[in-house]
Amino acid sequence: MLSQDQLTADDYTTLTKDELDDLAEHQLRALISTKENKKRVAKWYDKKIKVKEFANGDLVWKLILPIGTKSSKFGKWSPEWKGPYRINRSVPGNAYILETLKGVEFPRALNGKYLKRHYTSIWVDA
Repeated sequence: MLSQDQLTADDYTTLTKDELDDLAEHQLRALISTKENKKRVAKWYDKKIKVKEFANGDLVWKLILPIGTKSSKFGKWSPEWKGPYRINRSVPGNAYILETLKGVEFPRALNGKYLKRHYTSIWVDA
């Protein structure tokens, strides 16, 4: 292998351009590999995930955000869900506009992953 000092300027320029082309080719292969890996991971994730879908009028519980906040009054027994609320309408992206049972609508949509279905109890306190 020739050292850099033994090459002519034209040969050195040609070799440098060839190395740049090789580098671009390596980067392109890495990008393609990354995209394939992301597709594979997404396919595995989508197979495991259960999308929650609700219809208008369904009763749901809303997760108290941020997750992990605890009331000093209840300690570790702090409630994690609040509700029930009614689904007023759905918006794109698995998000829903909620309303209270009295009909007061929430100003912002909430993602369906922060909701869970409310089942009315047969035991009603009188």
